[in-house]
Amino acid sequence: MKEYSKGIYVKFKPQEVEMIHERMKEAGVQNMSAFIRKMALNGYLINLRWPDLSKVLSLHSRISNNLNQYSKKANETGNIYREDIAELKEMHAEQTKLLRKTLKSVIHLYDVDLRKRN
Repeated sequence: MKEYSKGIYVKFKPQEVEMIHERMKEAGVQNMSAFIRKMALNGYLINLRWPDLSKVLSLHSRISNNLNQYSKKANETGNIYREDIAELKEMHAEQTKLLRKTLKSVIHLYDVDLRKRN
C-alpha cells in the first residue's frame, strides 16, 4: 500500500458529497480518498470495465492470430481455403458490430456528461 504523508483537508456541502458518491458509483469506485485524489490530479477517471470493449479486443487478437496463421499457410502451400476467409470475414463483422456498439456507448457517456456540465 502506498504511503501518503501530506494531507489536504477540504470541506464539501452535503449536496456536493452526494454528487461525489454518485460519480464514485458510476465509476465503480469505493475508496473516496483514491477517487478524489485521481480526480484532483487527472481531472477524469476512466472506467475500464466494458464487456463489449473486452470482446472487441479479444476478437481483434484472434483475427490477428488467424491472419498470421493463414498468411503462413498461404506462403507455404501457395493457396488459402475459402473456409478460412469466411471465418475471418465473420469474425471481422462481429468485431465491427461490437466496436460500433462500444463507441456509441462512449459517445453517449460523453453527451450525458456534457449535458450535466451545462
